[in-house]
Amino acid sequence: MNTKHEEPSVSVDVLIFTIQGEDLKTILVKRGVEPFKGMWAIPGGFVRSGESLEEAAIRELSEETGVKNVYLEQLYTFGDPKRDPRTRVITVAYFALIPSERVKLHATTDVSDAQWFSVKNLPQLAFDHKKIIKYAKDRIKSKIEYTNIVHGLLPNKFRLSELQKVYEVILGKELDKRNFRKKMISLGLLEATGDKEIEGAHRPAMLYRFKTREVVFFD
Repeated sequence: MNTKHEEPSVSVDVLIFTIQGEDLKTILVKRGVEPFKGMWAIPGGFVRSGESLEEAAIRELSEETGVKNVYLEQLYTFGDPKRDPRTRVITVAYFALIPSERVKLHATTDVSDAQWFSVKNLPQLAFDHKKIIKYAKDRIKSKIEYTNIVHGLLPNKFRLSELQKVYEVILGKELDKRNFRKKMISLGLLEATGDKEIEGAHRPAMLYRFKTREVVFFD
């Protein structure tokens, strides 16, 4: 009995999201090698022998964009047999949310450029990366309704108006100020820092922070 079988290659793709102005943005890199040379893609690459998936994700992100020391969460596994024209490649996607001021992008290894792009205005992408970004965007939109993962997009101290803006950008709609603040305070995830910050020409606004930066689930 022949037990030989084709072994597919395994890769990782790493999506990093931030909010700049009114946009949810993600990092894309311009491929410097074939296939799809010159096209934009999600940072990522093949998993090396003896390397865990997360180790590969951290390495590829650092090599291709210069981004380091971010919390990565596994998103989904994409295994369409025809997703890579070279061979059968199964990719495991990860994502993270970070404040944009934490990142100074620089391209290295097999990419020629790295930039932020609005998820509402993406260029033509390599492989099935448009599908992967949509999946990640939908996951984030769903997950902010029952977890505190938005903390990744905010500085340690923030105004409630800043927090509301993050929700509005991700959900794609305006929220009632009074109801939003009442709900966020009632969840018990936030605490006042005792500090205030001038918000435009208005009176000083109280600054808050999340009680924990670990992922918390709520109803």
